[in-house]
This record gives sequence, C-alpha cells and structure tokens, in this order.
Amino acid sequence: MPPPTDGLTLRHTAQLGPAALVEVRRLLDVCFDEGFGDADWDHALGGLHALVHVDGALVAHGSVVQRRLLHHGRALRAGYVEAVAVHPAARRRGHGSAVMAALEDVVRRGYDAGALGATDDGAPLYAARGWQPWRGSTWALTPSGRIRTPDDDEAVFVLPGTATLDLDGELTCDWRDGDLW
Repeated sequence: MPPPTDGLTLRHTAQLGPAALVEVRRLLDVCFDEGFGDADWDHALGGLHALVHVDGALVAHGSVVQRRLLHHGRALRAGYVEAVAVHPAARRRGHGSAVMAALEDVVRRGYDAGALGATDDGAPLYAARGWQPWRGSTWALTPSGRIRTPDDDEAVFVLPGTATLDLDGELTCDWRDGDLW
C-alpha cells in the first residue's frame, strides 16, 4: 500500500515499492551531500521506515533495524536507528522529531535498548530527545575477532529500554560492511 500524500507513515522495507525506495535514497543523497554510500543504504534496509511527506513530497526519513549489541556479557536485541534525514528546505519544522518519535516508539516496544551512530549535526537532536551518549569504550565483532573502535566512542548514543546499561562500560556491535557503528 502506498503511503498517503501527507503526514507520517511507518512502513517495513518489504512494504516499500521500488519507486519509494528510489525516493528515499534520493533524499538521503541530498541530505548527506552525496556522502551516503551503498553500505550506508544497506544498513537502513530490512526494518521499519518512518517517512514524512508534505504536499506529496518526501521530506524526512529514518529507519530502525535490529542489531545485536554485547554489553556486560549479555547479547542485547537493539533497535538501531539509521538514515535519519530531513530535506534542507524542510528543516526546523519538527519533521526530524516526528521521525524520531515514531522510531523511538518502535524501539521501546520491541527492543532491549536503542542505539545509533550520530553525526555532529544530528547529536543535538538525539540528546534533546533523551538519547544518552555512550561514555565507555566501543568495540565491534569482526571476522578477525573483537576490535576496538575508538573513533566511534563519542558518536554512539543509546536509548535505554528494558536492559540495564552501564554507560561507562564496554559496548560491542555486530559485524557489517561499511561503517560498523
């Protein structure tokens, strides 16, 4: 079913047709100034997408996908937020907050915790919404074993859920191509 011409909709990747996926990818390319690669696109797929349309045009997007995070000896089912973007001409109108509110509802209802890797531009939005910066060290499980990811230490934010999180502890993400966090 296609999304309505206006407002916020929540759709699984499987419910988005080829034209809708092309529209989302174009928005992300514009918003990330062509710095949104194929691996980034792949990370945004396979979960739920929050889409905001205004006058029939897509102006905002974000998705939440499942990832495994390891923390204090426990594998957490994490709702990982990806590809949050608002068209430059539509910013500062609440569209990013609307996308995040929808994704946060999914995270709170279906996952142990939420997590995301924030850009410098996005970090204030997440912090204002109650996402907490990870103060501890970040790691990744790779085909070569567990590796330290110090460049991501200050970019990872979490949304506590049912799992108890020690924000000063170690947090390890599962393997994927491209950016690990």
